[in-house]
Amino acid sequence: MKKRKSTLPFAGTKEQEAQLMTVIDEHRGDPGALMPVMQKAQDIYGYLPMEVQSMIAKGLGTSIEKVYGVATFYSQFALTPKGRYTISVCLGTACYVKGAQKLVDAITKSLGIGPDECTEDGLFSLEACRCIGACGLAPVMTINDEVYGRLTEKDIDGILAKYKA
Repeated sequence: MKKRKSTLPFAGTKEQEAQLMTVIDEHRGDPGALMPVMQKAQDIYGYLPMEVQSMIAKGLGTSIEKVYGVATFYSQFALTPKGRYTISVCLGTACYVKGAQKLVDAITKSLGIGPDECTEDGLFSLEACRCIGACGLAPVMTINDEVYGRLTEKDIDGILAKYKA
């Protein structure tokens, strides 16, 4: 399967926009408002697409560049949608040495997405992380709250099939 960028369009609702505008109104004029508004916006939408960043910038009277800079600096913010099942592959030292990159490659091949992308059906998203604290099980990946350890790339399709069903 050819690797491609997620093409999920922004699908914000009027209700979400109204919630965000309420948050912005509550923080208008507060010089330290950007981070709390962005955090709440991510709670509302699940991520911070450019459309949401633009609403925040306009609503707080700041530049889109400033909002984007904060969104890309702090790892807590996501710029792409998350799937129903978030796959996180640990690329910390122990996992990397034991073949974690092969897991990422197998997931990419199976689902057609790379790190920080979401499948077109919204079922899966993939992210790479630095350490999840399960070094004794290296290499490790999680799918939502489920931990899978001592993996090889041959395990990937069977694990994914469980979530596709």
